[in-house]
Amino acid sequence: MTPSPDLDTINSPNTGMKRYSNCEANPLDELPDEVEISFFDHLEELRRRIFYSLIAIALGVVGCFIVVKPLVQLLEIPAHGIKFLQLAPGEYFFVSIKVAGYSGLVLASPFILYQIIQFVLPGLTRRERRLLGPVVLGSSVLFVGGLAFAYSLLIPAALQFFITYGADVVEQLWSIEKYFEFVLLLLFTTGLAFQIPIIQLLLSNLGIVSSTQMLAGWRFLIMSAVVLGAILTPSTDPLTQSLLAGAVLGLYFGGIGLVKLIGK
Repeated sequence: MTPSPDLDTINSPNTGMKRYSNCEANPLDELPDEVEISFFDHLEELRRRIFYSLIAIALGVVGCFIVVKPLVQLLEIPAHGIKFLQLAPGEYFFVSIKVAGYSGLVLASPFILYQIIQFVLPGLTRRERRLLGPVVLGSSVLFVGGLAFAYSLLIPAALQFFITYGADVVEQLWSIEKYFEFVLLLLFTTGLAFQIPIIQLLLSNLGIVSSTQMLAGWRFLIMSAVVLGAILTPSTDPLTQSLLAGAVLGLYFGGIGLVKLIGK
């Protein structure tokens, strides 16, 4: 029996609707604020964001320089009573500038991050914007955690190693400039090393690497963690390098767990 023309007419539109819905773009991959601006407008926007960021850094540095003495005293605590010497005129002054510079940069970093977000936000899809909040919050928490880890564990361990190693041979009188170069560099590099889980989260969501691929390279990871610990620590003692390498491994495997948790 021949199918009825009416039946064909009823079925055809439904098939077309299904095809249309399957080919429809995912709303999460759309740009919610798609606005056409010229290349020079982009440059002007970038210049303005950089200018605001530099002002924030300058204000942060000046503010920290005003209260630099308590900051210096705070950073001297891990040395446990070691006597510091000023070996050249103005050495403490330049140390104060370095401490104020690093502290002012950390203090201004939330505002700098806000300027970066405002610059890239128009070019992000809805899916990418959903990641923005967790990434910013997680990055900030991990950076502060890295500073706390370095201050409370890494720096005291490294200093204790150096103090006890030569205690019966040399008197412990340290240059204040060399000490603060060591402390500030270790604080900053540890804070950066603690960003590893955030990098893993971004790479997985961009489809570049999966949690299975991350876990498959565990042998290479151990070697890389040791090398990274040696590069990031300004000292050459094995204890500090081992502590940082262990922290990097823990962060990496924690990042794998986070990536698995979100189904990547």
